[in-house]
Amino acid sequence: MLWSRLKGRRADKPIFRRQFAYESMIFDFYCPRAALAVEVDGSTHWDDEKQAKDEARDHWLARRGIAVLRVGAGEVYRNLSGVADAVILAADERIRSRAAGW
Repeated sequence: MLWSRLKGRRADKPIFRRQFAYESMIFDFYCPRAALAVEVDGSTHWDDEKQAKDEARDHWLARRGIAVLRVGAGEVYRNLSGVADAVILAADERIRSRAAGW
């Protein structure tokens, strides 16, 4: 569902890739220009062990310049437009800040 809102190439919208491979990982969605990985997390990510693993992975990626935006699968179902807008906004902000050298 979220891919239907993120895909497509327009000058006014960041370009995302789906199921993007990086090292030994696969991101649900990735915007190369923003160095932003988007992960849609379902119930398998709710327990403490999995959350700790996700957090360690996110920190490892951050040290390599990749930000991770995690969204709940339930939120995608309840508020697809809002989630898509938030993902696009986050990518736009990272693109601008990277261009400014922040």
